[in-house]
Amino acid sequence: MDDQAPLPPDGVDDPVPAPVALARAATGLRPVINATGVLVHGALGRAPLSAAARAAVDLAAGTTDLELDLQTGRGDRRGRTALAALAAAVPAAAAVHVVNNNAACLLLVAGALAGRREVVVSRGELLETADGFRLPDLLVAAGARLREVGTTNHTTLGDYADAIGPDTGFVLRVHPAGYRIVGFADRPAIGDLAALCADFAVPLVGDCGSGLLAPEPLLPGEPDVTSWLAAGVGVVTASGDKLLGGPQCGLLFGRADLIDRLRRHPMSRALRAGKLTLAALEATLRQGEPPVRRALRAHPERLSARAETLAAWLRHAGIAASAVTGRAFVDDAAGAAIHRPGTEAGYRPVIPSVGAELPSAAVALDAAVAAPLRHGEPAVLGRVEHGCCLLDLRTVPPELDPVLAAAVLAAATTAGASGLTDPPTSPGGTTTTRVLQPHASDRTTSPPAGPGRTAPSEPAPPVRGTTPHANEPPSARSRPAQPRPVGDALARPREPMPDPGGGVLAAVATVIVHPTDTVASQQATASQHAVPYADALCTAETLQTRRFAVDTISVRGDVGDLETAEMDTVESATIPPPSAPGPGSP
Repeated sequence: MDDQAPLPPDGVDDPVPAPVALARAATGLRPVINATGVLVHGALGRAPLSAAARAAVDLAAGTTDLELDLQTGRGDRRGRTALAALAAAVPAAAAVHVVNNNAACLLLVAGALAGRREVVVSRGELLETADGFRLPDLLVAAGARLREVGTTNHTTLGDYADAIGPDTGFVLRVHPAGYRIVGFADRPAIGDLAALCADFAVPLVGDCGSGLLAPEPLLPGEPDVTSWLAAGVGVVTASGDKLLGGPQCGLLFGRADLIDRLRRHPMSRALRAGKLTLAALEATLRQGEPPVRRALRAHPERLSARAETLAAWLRHAGIAASAVTGRAFVDDAAGAAIHRPGTEAGYRPVIPSVGAELPSAAVALDAAVAAPLRHGEPAVLGRVEHGCCLLDLRTVPPELDPVLAAAVLAAATTAGASGLTDPPTSPGGTTTTRVLQPHASDRTTSPPAGPGRTAPSEPAPPVRGTTPHANEPPSARSRPAQPRPVGDALARPREPMPDPGGGVLAAVATVIVHPTDTVASQQATASQHAVPYADALCTAETLQTRRFAVDTISVRGDVGDLETAEMDTVESATIPPPSAPGPGSP
């Protein structure tokens, strides 16, 4: 009988496996550290959930009062507390509703508000996503008929007015998040289009897409739900797993009569959100700032300090690493199907002219470590460009820095890239990255060769697969001016990069700062690369004074003693105290 199950063996206090170990045994999903610089990465499941949302999912995994009023013992509206939190987050909405994703929002709207009637939409907004999803196909599948207006690049209010008639179900406005039409291009402002629809008594439905519930100062060009409702849009749809930072779901806001029609439509039952989704959504709305929002608002100076700290520790451990500046991106949709020359397939590069960009900082490693990083535990996904693997720290939570350091150390050892003495400073021949100034206390390597300098002699690198001790003298880690082989792979010939404006990194000059450098020598070094110096990270006036005061990751002892930890127990991911500090320790 089940109630006569045997007791656990003697000496076993807790026979239940640890949650992380149990999860890894039960699913094929693997945890990944997102170091791509893409805040909402589709291949990585978009937004990571906050700690509060994860706890809420765990609670909702059991039996809950999802559709029950415990006070009266009677049934109640499904997910009422999540809907109340959503309504409180957007006071401009008279009513709200939740389905399982944003595509479901549009499917439900087309079925409930149009039926077999017409949906008026601009030709320039009939988009296709990176995974092959086409908006026109979705609307037609719901039974609606498309009435396309305007042209790809130019649509006027008159085009909409001429198309609206007795057979119009609604007018659709879609924000093109994954592409941009430039040059001679125009379309009506959202407020003007809403006023036109009000004159014709036709609902205006807007898909703002990004998941912003209110204006975000860092993303002035990104639409938000509150602003569109204030402009007169009847129904606004958005994704829950993008900039809102919640679970995958579709959010509907708008007029009470329209939302009620959507909620009562038979299709709504097939598209409803599950209890785990509702629990995570409510926790995201009520508790603190989710990881995506923290990454969005991370200060560039702090990112630079973290990159310097991590790069200095890796150099101290004998791994070629440089701190570089670059650009992070909100979404990866723009470049998901495009592989730029010199970029490894699968890293989803983003075209800088499309979508919102954010200043960021990264650690540049040799590309040889990219595959071992992806195969490690935990896996680390960076961005590979022209011989460099860039680990962008805007998308890496600060508490995971020790875990990231351990992962790089293990990957470099696997790739035979430990003990390198020529840190990569740019993804190509004509540099498009800028080396951040090292902290004075972290400068443990000899200066590189340059104007007025002589490259120091260098001993043979360590044997492949070994890691040098942290107490080696700094001279053993000095670097020459010319590239050296990486493991068994010879250094690749340098090829000219495309125009800096078309690259993923927006920086345009290399600046390696040393205490004895003069401004003249730094300008001469920059001019060697045939790129503008004025746009460098540190201007000529600040090169001598700029410092990043940071708490460095310190290693005093054998770097092989570095502890690793599970990603959800990063508090135990520490670098052990020294037994005896080495002469080269920072």
